[in-house]
This record gives sequence, C-alpha cells and structure tokens, in this order.
Amino acid sequence: MNKRLHFSGIGGTAMVAGARLAIEAGFEVRGSDVRLYPPASRMVAALEVPVAVEYAATNLDWGPDCVIVGNALSRGNPEVEAALSRRMRYTSLPEWLKEHVLRARRPVVICGTHGKTTTTALTAFVLDKGIPGVGYLIGGDTPAFPHSARLGNPGVPFVIEGDEYDTAFFDKRAKFLHYLPEVAVVTSMEFDHGDIYRDLGEIETAFQRMLRQIPRQGSVFLCADNHALSLSSYAFSNVVTYGIDVPGDWHGKISADSGGTASLEIWHRETAWGRITPSLYGRHNLQNALASVAVAATLGMSAPDIAAAIRDFPGVHRRMEVFLDTGNAIFVDDFAHHPTAIRETIAAARLRWPDRRLRAVFEPRSNTTVTNRFQAEMEEAFSAADEVFIGPVHRAAAIPESQRLDTTMLTKALRDKGIPAHAFNDVGTLAETMIATGGNRDVVLIMSNGAFGGIYDLFRKQTLSGQAAAGS
Repeated sequence: MNKRLHFSGIGGTAMVAGARLAIEAGFEVRGSDVRLYPPASRMVAALEVPVAVEYAATNLDWGPDCVIVGNALSRGNPEVEAALSRRMRYTSLPEWLKEHVLRARRPVVICGTHGKTTTTALTAFVLDKGIPGVGYLIGGDTPAFPHSARLGNPGVPFVIEGDEYDTAFFDKRAKFLHYLPEVAVVTSMEFDHGDIYRDLGEIETAFQRMLRQIPRQGSVFLCADNHALSLSSYAFSNVVTYGIDVPGDWHGKISADSGGTASLEIWHRETAWGRITPSLYGRHNLQNALASVAVAATLGMSAPDIAAAIRDFPGVHRRMEVFLDTGNAIFVDDFAHHPTAIRETIAAARLRWPDRRLRAVFEPRSNTTVTNRFQAEMEEAFSAADEVFIGPVHRAAAIPESQRLDTTMLTKALRDKGIPAHAFNDVGTLAETMIATGGNRDVVLIMSNGAFGGIYDLFRKQTLSGQAAAGS
C-alpha cells in the first residue's frame, strides 16, 4: 500500500482534516501551501509534519507514493506540473477518502448550500455521545473536538461534510459524489459557486446524482423549509423530511425567552418527541439542530441523550464567534458569504444582542459574491442591520467591471432605504473609520470566508491602542 503522501494545498480545511486521518491511519504525511492564517495555520501546525510554506517542484523530491492535490490548485502550479511531468501518482482528497476511509465505514454525508460545517460538527458531537467509535471530517475548526477529523472504527458511522464544490482541476464533479453516502442530509439548496455552476439547475443535478448513490436501505434527510424538498422525487432510498416552517416527518416549533435563547419543541410524525435548547443562536441553527436530532434518532440514540448533547455543543469557530469584547463593543466573526447566510446571521445577531447597535461588516470574497450575480439580493440581505460597511472586492482586478459587484451601488441602495452604508477600497481605512465612529453599545459583525485583509488584528490593535490612549 502507498504509505507516503504529500498534501499539496494542505491548508484547506478539508485537506488538513484529510491529512489528520492519513496520519491516524499510519501514513507518512508531508505537505505544502502558501502563507496560512488562523485557524488553518493552527490546524496545520498541530499535525506536526513537515510543511513547505510555498509551492515548488522540489517539495516533491522526497518521493511520496502519491500526491493529494487540493482543489485550489490548477495547471501552472509548480507541484501540479512536477507531478504530471514526473508521472507521479496523484489523486484528489475526496477520491482518497473514498478508498481509504469511507468504504470501510458508514458515511453520514452532510450537504447543503448553508449550514454544512455546523451541522456536520453538531451531528458528529451528538453521535459521539451515543455510538462508540464514530469518525468524522469537519470542514472547519470546532472546540467540540481536539481536531477537525477522527478516523473512528470500521463499520461505524462516519460523519463527513459533503461539499458541492468541484473535486480537483482534473475532476470537476462535486466532492460529495465520492463519499458513498449511506445517510445524507440536505440542509438547503440555492444557487452558489457561480464560477463552476451556471444556474440552480446545474446544482440540482449534482444533488440528484448524489441521491442516486444512497442504497435503498439508507436514508436522505431533506429540509422541508426550502428548495431541498424538491429532491424527494429523485431518491431511491428512504426519504425523511424535517422542518420548522413546513411540518415534515420531524417538526420543530420555536419558543424563545427574553434573553434570546430559543428552544425547539419537536414532534416525530405527530408524536411528541421532546424539547432541545441548543447553545447556538438563530433560526437557521435550529434547523441544523433538528437535522441532527433526526439523524441521531434514526441511528438509535435516545431522546434524552440527544437533547443533552445538543445543549452541550460548543459551536464552531468563525460561526457567530465573539473574538473581542472591549466592554463597550463586541466584535463577532462569522463565515457568512451568501445573501441568505448574511440575512440569517444578521437575524441571529439581532436575537442574541437585541438592545445593541448592529454594525455589519462584509468582505465580498467568494467566487459568487465578488460578482454582480447577487447585486439585488445583497441589498435585501443587509436590511436588518443598523449600519453596513462593505470592504474591497477580493481580487477585483481579475473580474471584469461589467461583472463585478458594484459596492458603490450597493451602499447607495441601502442608504436609500435609510440604512447608513459605506464602501471602502482599503481595509485599514475601514477599520479606522469604524473605531473612530464606535459607540458604547455596538456589536460589530464581521462576515467573510477569508482573512479580510487582517481586519481582525487591526480591530484588536486599534481598540487596545485607543484604550491605552484613553487611560494615559
């Protein structure tokens, strides 16, 4: 068996998790990437394996048996070119996982446009409390576990985040088509990833193909509250529905207290099942929790054990994560990068901090939000914020102006609605402006799926320097 693996692009959240699994399975692992930022840098360092900090053909001179090529790499990358010219064995991470991890286990594949990482982490956390030997691969960092992946035991459920994004430069199929699902969850289905999908119909086709792989004795769990429900007629397995707005096989009814904490009273096919009180905020996270309940109950866990695990789940880093509290202002980091996710995240922040001024900060960074595909949807997504700050479009020069998100038009449309809104071409100026105009009851909600030009450290430094100046 090939025992020496080189992970090209090891800093990707799925790649570092895959490297962790390979190490547990006894493989010798090395890797390479460009400069990394937390939490990826921290996760890679924890592997304690040699990692080159730039891509180079010489990184492959150690003679790996196979190169695992991350989907961020393409032709022209020096390691891709070296692997091809040297006729080295290479594969994608999803295909490697299929053959070396998933085939011997019972894959529980968590899919959907939104909520994949949280639902994967939550489902793994719940199942871990009731089923010995559960494995998992989470596309993010969570304090729920020491690491984002664990091999677990053969023949036992393995919870894995099922991404619809493409697999590699040489395999343009969705990643989840490699994952051999016995159980699948579809939390939502909307248009996204405009760089690889032309429209929602192409995304639907990818999900339909995934459903065809589930065995007849398996199950697919579909959220009845959104377009995911349309997949039900394409399944060959058991179909289980869940919803809050639309009653499904599993139905949740929300109740909230004055502090914003929400509970979910749950029925299973019109029979009372019980109540859960997640540690997470927002209607979207109650949907995610309901999906985890349905999966865990179907796999045999008791209602009290499920409810206790959901109550104790500590969340996922970069999902409504408070990273700085100055006593006056609270700074929150979230991964939202789609209009629906932005809207739901703002609503969750409203619920959690109802009496504070909510200042939303967004970096257009994903391959779809840097374009004007969601220009109109973005105007609606921010409508519940008290003030909006839009950062520079990521790699704007690479996008034709006729296709680029128009941040000036976006902020004007918000101001026309009575919402103060500002667009910036420089992250430093954005941070300075926000600090200079800050108040005593602010929540600063930062939404980005990347590093946002180091804005997190800028806020830390500027608030600390401001406090020092005030105390001098």
